[in-house]
Amino acid sequence: MEKDILIDLNQNQKDAVNCLDGPLLVLSGAGTGKTRVLTSRLANLLKTGHAKPKNILAVTFTNKAANEMRTRLEVLIGPDANSLWLGTFHSISARILRQYAEVVGLKSNFTIINQDDQKKLLKELIISENLDEKKITPQYLAHLINSWKDKGLTYDDIKQTEKNFLIEGKAGKLFDNYQKRLLSLNCVDFADLLLHNLCIFQNNIDILKNFQRNITYFLVDEYQDTNTAQYLWLKLLINSKNNICCVGDDDQSIYGWRGADIGNILRFEKDFPGARVIRLEENYRSSKYILNCANNIISYNKSRLGKSLKTSITYGEKITLISTLDGKEEARKISVKIENLLNKGVKYNEIAVLVRAGYQTRIFEDRFVQIGLPYRVIGAKFYERQENRDAIAYFRVILQQSDDLALERIINVPKRGIGAQTLSTIKKYSRIENISIFNAIEQLILTDELRPMVKTSLVSMIKQFKVWQEDLKNLPHKDLAKKVLEESGYVFSLQNEKTSESENRLENLKELINAMSSFENLSGFVEHISLVNDNDNSNVDGEISLMTLHAAKGLEFEAVFLPCWEEGSFPSQRSIDDKGIIGLEEERRLAYVGITRAKKYLTISHASQRQIHGFWQSVIPSRFVDELPLVEFNNETNISPSHNHYNHDYFEFEFNQDPNFKRLNKNKIINYKNKKNINETFDFKDTNVSSKKMFGIGERVFHDKFGMGEILNIYDNKANVEFDKAGNKNVITSFLKKKN
Repeated sequence: MEKDILIDLNQNQKDAVNCLDGPLLVLSGAGTGKTRVLTSRLANLLKTGHAKPKNILAVTFTNKAANEMRTRLEVLIGPDANSLWLGTFHSISARILRQYAEVVGLKSNFTIINQDDQKKLLKELIISENLDEKKITPQYLAHLINSWKDKGLTYDDIKQTEKNFLIEGKAGKLFDNYQKRLLSLNCVDFADLLLHNLCIFQNNIDILKNFQRNITYFLVDEYQDTNTAQYLWLKLLINSKNNICCVGDDDQSIYGWRGADIGNILRFEKDFPGARVIRLEENYRSSKYILNCANNIISYNKSRLGKSLKTSITYGEKITLISTLDGKEEARKISVKIENLLNKGVKYNEIAVLVRAGYQTRIFEDRFVQIGLPYRVIGAKFYERQENRDAIAYFRVILQQSDDLALERIINVPKRGIGAQTLSTIKKYSRIENISIFNAIEQLILTDELRPMVKTSLVSMIKQFKVWQEDLKNLPHKDLAKKVLEESGYVFSLQNEKTSESENRLENLKELINAMSSFENLSGFVEHISLVNDNDNSNVDGEISLMTLHAAKGLEFEAVFLPCWEEGSFPSQRSIDDKGIIGLEEERRLAYVGITRAKKYLTISHASQRQIHGFWQSVIPSRFVDELPLVEFNNETNISPSHNHYNHDYFEFEFNQDPNFKRLNKNKIINYKNKKNINETFDFKDTNVSSKKMFGIGERVFHDKFGMGEILNIYDNKANVEFDKAGNKNVITSFLKKKN
């Protein structure tokens, strides 16, 4: 039974639903009902006779969103919903490519290969070009090629550019050979779906005109997340009437690291002259305190179209700002506040802890297990992530060489040329002799049962484990862990991948080593991990959600905790270093997304010191903390100056009262228990990085370009310095000189 399409919509929502012709951009803020507007508008097109189902193309970013939209449409318009062009960019592109496969040299029954198959194929091509697969990894080459395809670039587009000469001058040839190999196999990878569509439309005007005649209305969800290839695909398909409606939020564009281009939504009015822009600003999710906080932070971004969320919700709680001594105290205070919320009747599954980076879940997982709070990690739990499980397997074998399960996991990790046939031979021998796999290898390498290259590899591995077992008696367990990860080649293999995923995996390994500080020895640490992984978190009332800010987009919770708001962590120093102001603004949008996940309770926290790569360092609050709603400076006893200016009508405060800490100003914190604070940060060895100089926070230094200044913070091989004349700058520590 059809429902009234406009029922219960506010005026701006009704305007968006009724604006059927011409280009329309619906700027839909967090929690303003964008999905309902999109489906209602689509239903209105059909109900008013503007279009038939076959004339409408509606694009989403996930199958979940497409299914949700189809379900809502079935309620509004009935079975006609099943005949729409409704799906993700890639599913619709695949449907078109099946129809016109022969145009690009494929057969209609082509196979879409997965990432593993892609890497196998690229590995073959790397070897065929006599390149070192350990130096030029399939993962890196896949990342490079996919980034080109996401920009709509073919081999012909890059062969006359500098891109062609990457990878020892062979990048272009590898790209070309890869595409030819895919065609010969009648295969495509995921990015090819759109790329082949672009080639079909650009080179076959009759096919393009046919689509332009038949598809007369376009609806696009999450337009701020489109990449260049998706943008070009849409621009080609849209006919001269420009009947396109894009729904999105420039303030929630947080996927630049995977190719999304915020410029697509920012230049909508330029791309489609005469476009109408309707802003959905009535938020139905969050309290006024939370929305004012979000509005204030995002207002610092320059690259935005501008809007301000508002709400009629009268209830809500003041936002809590927590300043703690260190990460453990932060986790403890957050767990106490969670228990207080539970006592108020908030359910476990209505509570979320959102972190900037995956490795930051570790300290909260440990705390929740310790006190018995049920939780779930969206994505793999910290100790269950692949790289951590691999590292732990190495540690288990060192502790007990008869641990066959652990040894089998890492016998060829990183690659040592130990294939399934060799492993089968070893396992068979261990069963016959009733000995461990380790002992079986020790005996087999004394024979000619194994191929020479395999034998050499296994001899080296056994020697390494013997050395590490001796080191266990003499070295601190953290130092041994670092040594194992380096000497095994595990770290080197991740560094060579040169992808954002491999960088995150390295960060996880560093945090794994940080976690060892709380344990007296390696065996105690490994036992702790076993207990954590075995913890049964099933609970009739659900579990607390632990996830990254990226994973939280689109979700909502009664109570949200945003920890680790310190410079270098959030905003991410890597994002700022890589992209400058563009990276900083995307980090700020991420903060906006995190804040707007909360309905009623929001807590933001930061610590005074962190264990970074194995060493304690003083840290300063995130600049985003200073961008919260302000009032006139108001000094209060025992209140950190970094919080004195916040609007007390909106915030409650909890501060570290440790007498050994003295706060000098909001940019500088000195720990009087340990005045060294030198940059002795542990990092995995990198032959491309010179040895680090030792500097202290508060130290006066000289820079050839910027002159004299004072160090405010140190992060890896970088320093944040307040220069006397040049102002605040982030510089490389090796470029600094100590003041004589």
